[in-house]
Amino acid sequence: MDSEDLPEHLRTGEGEGALRKTVIVVALLFSGGAAESQVPSASGGKPASSGLSDAIFNYLSMAGTETAADFKPMSQSERNGMYLKSLADPILYFKASLSGAIDHGNDKPYEWEQGWAAYGKRVANITGQYGIQRTVTFGISSLMHEDNRYFGSGKKGFWRRAGYAISTSFLARHDNGKRYPSVSLIGGFTAAAFISRSWQPPSTHSSGDGATSFGYSMGYNVLASTVKEFLPDLLRPLTKRHKAPAPLRTNAGAVE
Repeated sequence: MDSEDLPEHLRTGEGEGALRKTVIVVALLFSGGAAESQVPSASGGKPASSGLSDAIFNYLSMAGTETAADFKPMSQSERNGMYLKSLADPILYFKASLSGAIDHGNDKPYEWEQGWAAYGKRVANITGQYGIQRTVTFGISSLMHEDNRYFGSGKKGFWRRAGYAISTSFLARHDNGKRYPSVSLIGGFTAAAFISRSWQPPSTHSSGDGATSFGYSMGYNVLASTVKEFLPDLLRPLTKRHKAPAPLRTNAGAVE
């Protein structure tokens, strides 16, 4: 649930657009949980994933259902792979098309007018901001060995978990497992907010618009982190694992 596609529709007086986006995101997340196959895999017991859940976890920069206790530093090759997957993630383009439709319906920015070409500009705007944010975050995190994946707290109690989630929205783990302010995450959101002003029309072109965009992105990131903390609990009833049936035996003990 990265927020780089939010700045242009979460502005003053656009509460309806924000609500519609939240509904879309929640529906998308639950569709990922429901997509888990209930057919046991050949390795025994664990259901095979349809791939949609993995795409959602990748889009949200989540370490699956792992908790902080499971943290292991990533190698650079793993970082490279995660970055490339994030740019090819189908959830990105699906969500960008929906977000572009919301902007198109609200005629924002109004200079882009209407029509298929205008809709394409709005989708490209969202996709471009996402690409900038992920690229800058990847570059800085590689240099500073920051890991921005979300690991569940493993804690008990709503407020303890919520507090951990909120703090994680501004922090990243280093190779030693400790969390520090995430220079790469903040840098990525900053770059997306201000570099994208270069192709924005006059109504959204100012540095003030960029600052507002950055503020909304960071604020929405707090909400996203909270969702990530509780998402595995919400999806668990939909992703129960079924054990493979035991082989039948005849009275003589032979396996059928």
